[in-house]
Amino acid sequence: MKGYVHSVETSGMVDGPGIRYVIFMQGCLLRCQFCHNPDTWEQKKGEPVYVEDLIRDIETYIPYLKRSNGGVTVSGGEPLLQMDFLIALFKRCKQLGLHTTIDTSAGCFSKSQAFLQTLDELLKYTDLFLLDLKQIDNEKHKQLTSVPNTHILHFAELLAEKRQPVWIRHVLVPGKTDNEDDLRNLASFIKSLSNVEKIEILPYHQMGVYKWEQLGLEYPLSHVDPPDEETVERAKQILGIEK
Repeated sequence: MKGYVHSVETSGMVDGPGIRYVIFMQGCLLRCQFCHNPDTWEQKKGEPVYVEDLIRDIETYIPYLKRSNGGVTVSGGEPLLQMDFLIALFKRCKQLGLHTTIDTSAGCFSKSQAFLQTLDELLKYTDLFLLDLKQIDNEKHKQLTSVPNTHILHFAELLAEKRQPVWIRHVLVPGKTDNEDDLRNLASFIKSLSNVEKIEILPYHQMGVYKWEQLGLEYPLSHVDPPDEETVERAKQILGIEK
């Protein structure tokens, strides 16, 4: 089984519990204005990689991963665009006793029978989802990411129905995702889900701007500064994140 991989980080500390071997997959349907990996957008680019080649590399890090209660995280881009690859990879990870995590924006979620059947198979080998909820307001979500959020929220509800552990992530962008009414509505939606183990605020940053420039793309948020500490703390309070 072969997948298209953008890059690998062998000692990730922010993509799930413990130390993580993080695989960034190629391809994404969203076009987030604050994306720090626009070079992952195009599908079937990147490096074609076989599952067993990845596993051989992962095996060299197993002592560190297990000692920290870490594991393997697949991020992107959008990993759910390559679910067959994820199934093959995570099957091998579980044989090695490794915790598995998917970091997703769920932009490709579909209620088609084929998608749901493949997803059900993937869930058998997935311990945790990091689900990025960009903006709870549908119209604002369209402006921010180029796609609506209705199917993404349906995905969140489906994971709750299946009792799949989830961490919710929200990128806090001044003027885009920090409106107090939107945050309260997001908090209400999260409270309706029975499977959320953790909520994380990710303060917006501009560390990926150089990638936009390298790709010849105009960065749409060049005028936006990172949120100040007070704004971040207010958002955490609204979402019920304890200090």
